Amino acid sequence: MNASKSTIYSVRNVDKALELLELLADHTEGLSLTQLVTCIDLSKNRTFRVVTTLCERGLVEHDKATGTYRLGICSVTLAHKFLRSANLVTHAHPIMEEIARKHGEAVYMSVIRDDKVVFVDMVDCNQHVKAAPLVGKSFPFSTNASGKVLKALDSRDNLEKMLKKRGRRGAAAPDFDRLESELDEIRTRGVAMDTDALGIGISSVAVAIKDYAGMVVGALTLLGPSFRMLQNRLEQEIVPSLCEYADMLSMKFGYAKASC
Repeated sequence: MNASKSTIYSVRNVDKALELLELLADHTEGLSLTQLVTCIDLSKNRTFRVVTTLCERGLVEHDKATGTYRLGICSVTLAHKFLRSANLVTHAHPIMEEIARKHGEAVYMSVIRDDKVVFVDMVDCNQHVKAAPLVGKSFPFSTNASGKVLKALDSRDNLEKMLKKRGRRGAAAPDFDRLESELDEIRTRGVAMDTDALGIGISSVAVAIKDYAGMVVGALTLLGPSFRMLQNRLEQEIVPSLCEYADMLSMKFGYAKASC
């Protein structure tokens, strides 16, 4: 990054770490520590500390045989997740607009980040009574329909590891057997529903979006006040419609159409 573009809010080590990643992205053959020092204008000791930290996070890899550094697999994974999420929103938004017009309720697209569901896009409705916007907010996946439908295809081992990790961080963990039973039902039905999970008096319905490999890449979620989300409406109108739109969106990612 050009020094003239820096601001009083810049954190030098973070700035240099990003500069280092950009540099390695332009030199796929790798660069030595000496070359990195020369290019990013930092002392050898500080450059070593920055690049070692990036190595520990998997963003950079060190080839001990040649002594060079190059981008690590986690950099590729991070970029892939970003592009996939951006591509998902691009494809999903027109469909979400159609759903919102058809049902008169708010529609969201959500993705999984570690053990949390994050709401990344929204199409609002014109109702006078509606839920507060959730875009940008995250919740533990096990607490709501969107998160559960996103994790329903995960293996039991992965779920156990994720919940144990949450417990080590001091967060409350749900009853695993009960959660697994609920996820089994969601796997069978292809849809998840909840009430009061995202706010008192709010009900939501979520279906998974899959890619060509059958991997879940996001969840299409419709939510609204519980007094409008009556069981008869959910079962006969909203669930079949969301499943149809989810199949349509999944097909854009190469997934063969499946029935809910």
